[in-house]
Amino acid sequence: MMVVRCIIGQHNLGLVCVAALLCISGSAVTASLFRHALRAKNNQWYAWLFLTALSSGVAIWCTHFVAMLGYAGDTPARFDPLLTSISLLIAVFGSTVGFMLATCRFARFLPEMGGVIVGLAIVAMHYTGMLAYRVQGQTTWNVPCLVLSVLAAIVLSVLAVRAGVRPGRRAIACMAGVLALAVLSVHFIGMAAYHVQAGPHALESMGHSEDSLVLAAAIAIMSFLILGGGLVSGMIDDSSRAESVEKLRRMALNDTLTGLPNRLNFHQRLDLELDWARENNGRLALIGIDLNRFKEINDLRGHRAGDEVLRILGRRLRGLLHDHSGEFIARTGGDEFLALCRVVSAEQIKGFLRRLEEVLFKPIRFEESEVLPGASLGVAIWPDHAADKETLINNADLAMYRAKADPGRHPCFYEPSMDEKVRTRRKLSADLRQAVKAGQLTICYQVQRVIATGEIRGYEALVRWQHPTRGTIMPDDFIPLAEESDLILQIGEWVLRSVCAEAVRWHQPYTVAVNLSGMQFVHSNIARIVANVLEETGLPPQRLELELTESTIIADQARALQVLHQIKDMGVSLALDDFGTGYSSLDTLRRFPFDRIKIDRSFFGAAQTSDHTQAVVRAVLALGKAFDIPVMAEGIETADQLSMLNAAGCDEAQGFLLGRPAALADIVKNGQITMNHAL
Repeated sequence: MMVVRCIIGQHNLGLVCVAALLCISGSAVTASLFRHALRAKNNQWYAWLFLTALSSGVAIWCTHFVAMLGYAGDTPARFDPLLTSISLLIAVFGSTVGFMLATCRFARFLPEMGGVIVGLAIVAMHYTGMLAYRVQGQTTWNVPCLVLSVLAAIVLSVLAVRAGVRPGRRAIACMAGVLALAVLSVHFIGMAAYHVQAGPHALESMGHSEDSLVLAAAIAIMSFLILGGGLVSGMIDDSSRAESVEKLRRMALNDTLTGLPNRLNFHQRLDLELDWARENNGRLALIGIDLNRFKEINDLRGHRAGDEVLRILGRRLRGLLHDHSGEFIARTGGDEFLALCRVVSAEQIKGFLRRLEEVLFKPIRFEESEVLPGASLGVAIWPDHAADKETLINNADLAMYRAKADPGRHPCFYEPSMDEKVRTRRKLSADLRQAVKAGQLTICYQVQRVIATGEIRGYEALVRWQHPTRGTIMPDDFIPLAEESDLILQIGEWVLRSVCAEAVRWHQPYTVAVNLSGMQFVHSNIARIVANVLEETGLPPQRLELELTESTIIADQARALQVLHQIKDMGVSLALDDFGTGYSSLDTLRRFPFDRIKIDRSFFGAAQTSDHTQAVVRAVLALGKAFDIPVMAEGIETADQLSMLNAAGCDEAQGFLLGRPAALADIVKNGQITMNHAL
């Protein structure tokens, strides 16, 4: 009650309210800056500690002196300038030491010790300020109230600091409230303990000058400016911190290269879309996307080209999305993407897939040349093809790999039979890796003859896989598996080396033809490998012929032309295989140094009409004559086919009619080849 009577009866309530407002706002700024100091490290800690101490000291000092200017005693009074200044330094210095200890975590009770020092600083500042308050009269003190003010300051300051160091959103508000209560308690309990007995001449000079109001306003304005500076500093740091957090969040959820969402973001979005589909009885399409030639682009043109391709594709993919359809695309791997789309109708999903294909198959211009990325798309529908998230993703992958294995199926929708096919394919791929190590691969040879005379011109080397349980596996079944990994490089070099080592022992100087995979041509220094093999085996280069398809060289024609000329300069001949399918470009025959054209076996199948076959053969023969390149027909199985080729003027042929693929030992046994040394 003494405190209440002191406030109401002996103070200007307007200035009391200003002092309270100063104290509360200053405490709030101090608490906010204190939290920044807790998080800061190194030099930033010193800066935030200084701002915290300055804010606290100004709030304590200004609260005291504005309230003192509102004190209406019975005697005139003035302030001692020196002690008034010292009281401000005490508030700032004490706050500095206290908050420094409170923000250190070297010992368990340092925050409490810091709170004690802050409380003592408030007490020391208040009573130093009271010493600076000079009155004309006798001053007395109520000791119990004085002791209570000291205890209140210490206890409340400790509680304020403890509230500030605790985690949680309410920490700042709790610290600010308790700290303001500590400052106000010290002042007004201390003022309740303060009594003045007026002197004999005191009343003559009595009167509450308006100068006190002006001074109080000036002090309040100054303190608000200082506190405002601290508040703005905290707001700027909070804003910068929020921007940094948002930037880190974007980095965590988005791919920095393409700007598309990343795998983590995709899984979050997929969960949301599945929840939507369940609640609305809807359907959701998941599309797995794998770039067809990204590794080739990286190997041929460098990683800078690969990064540029991904950047452009990312920009294109972002541009095709329609938000109202729930469309979403994320980059989930090096050359892998996943797309989501709510299925409203069959036409709507077809339209989305069509837009994806247009973007993914559109040429990309890079350094005066065009890159054709292409992609394989696999689609799985929830809940038609899967009952849960993991199965949906797995089935989209299965469909995508099926599309990759069968380029004619774009895009490929999931089918239940794919599970067994993929399991079989994966088992076969694992077996192939073991087959290379176990020596299960063998080489057989198919004869190539001159049509007009029937004489042997050479042999084509063909690889076979002697599987321990499946028996003989043909190249069409396992070479694509090898091309999906680096195994094709190992297998291709082994075949080349083995064939050359065997052919050099033949008594007859027949040409031996070896097929080159597109992966071999792209991902290895094939010219150096050929040169090393010829040198090690001693096979004359004129007896080696390398067969490659047009698709092998079309991706990077400048490099292909350089490599082929390097091989050609060794004396090795080159054959363009499977001509009549794929590109079959006249420009290829004109630019590249091929020594032979091989007509693809598909033109001699039973489903082909005689007129169609003869038209293709005549066209290819005409090209061969125009470019002075001999033509060989593959897959000849009947005498009618051979007669037709002979009549058309075809130079050479191979096929079951002329000789089935056979092991070298069987060919030697039949007398077609004689070995210089015993096998």
